[in-house]
Amino acid sequence: MREATESGGIARRLVRRTSEKLFRRRPRRAIVGSATLMLAAAAAVAGCGGSSDTNSSTPASSEGTGGKSTQLALVAYSTPKKAYDALIGAYSRTASGEGVSFTQSFGASGSQSRAVDTGQPADVVAFSTTPDITRLVKDGLVAKDWNVNAQKGIVSDSVVVMVVRKGNPKHIASWDDLVKPGVDVITPNPSTSGSARWNILAGYGAQLKEGKTPAQALAYVRTLLTKNVSVQDSSGSAARQTFVSGKGDVLLSYESEAIAAQKAGDAVEYIVPKQTILIQTPIAVTTKSAHPAQARAFVNWLWGPAAQTIWANQGYRPVLPGVARQFHSKFPTPSELFTIAQLGGWSKVKKEFFDPASGSITKIEQAAGVPTASS
Repeated sequence: MREATESGGIARRLVRRTSEKLFRRRPRRAIVGSATLMLAAAAAVAGCGGSSDTNSSTPASSEGTGGKSTQLALVAYSTPKKAYDALIGAYSRTASGEGVSFTQSFGASGSQSRAVDTGQPADVVAFSTTPDITRLVKDGLVAKDWNVNAQKGIVSDSVVVMVVRKGNPKHIASWDDLVKPGVDVITPNPSTSGSARWNILAGYGAQLKEGKTPAQALAYVRTLLTKNVSVQDSSGSAARQTFVSGKGDVLLSYESEAIAAQKAGDAVEYIVPKQTILIQTPIAVTTKSAHPAQARAFVNWLWGPAAQTIWANQGYRPVLPGVARQFHSKFPTPSELFTIAQLGGWSKVKKEFFDPASGSITKIEQAAGVPTASS
């Protein structure tokens, strides 16, 4: 549910008070309707926030002075909306953020990447997986050197966790428990969701960590997807909504989503398995940006101590070493944590598992009758 708050720019045009100072706005769902409805919405304040379940756009602006005004379009994967609300609010209070406003679009990572690839305006793109960025690099929409910095283009980290009902009634403790008869697992669809791909790779890699062969690890994933997973939503945040509404025994998700669910008061807890994958989420400025300097300034700020502290407070693992050390007790390192590089890197993994024609996971999904899309 989008936050509907004051929209100073709209209100000024509607009541013709052109000299009035812009009101601060927080993100809200775009409203199409009569002038009367828009005026009412501009004056209203609604208090519901959280992650986006579907692809949607909302405006968010930061206060400015001196007539300076720049609007940047942020297109992102579904789950970090609340984090970006906090980040943009803080950025507006910096010198470089003065007078900079944002439109925000959140949705399934693969779908968002394809939307930008086919023409959706974007100044900054923030996705769940690196292939969703490299798709745009291939088509000239993101520069080839987008990841040439100390963080290699990664703005925040997380890990795959198992979210369970309060009290853990099914006694879930490990990956083996997910494939037991009668355990209902919720995870998104890997054809659209970056979260789903991380979840699948976490389960696959966990089997390798336990000493299984690649064939045995793939057999585990096949069992999980065809016998225990009952719902595959389009995005990670939609999967979370399915779970908190009462469906399923276990939700595979980002650690940040589990933390957000607890903060929201949902009756859940989560297990960080000792074998899990490090989720590395990339960000980039597009080559089509009308305001590349301002877009770059925002992205660079996201790697600074202030922004990385906000990421941590929103449930994401900081990528800046100094800040990460400050939050080590909140985000302990799982004993058998592994990375995408240890599975061969994204180029190999995408082709082997998720190629729309020959990927092993794609074939498992198709055989089970699950919808798959070009990725």
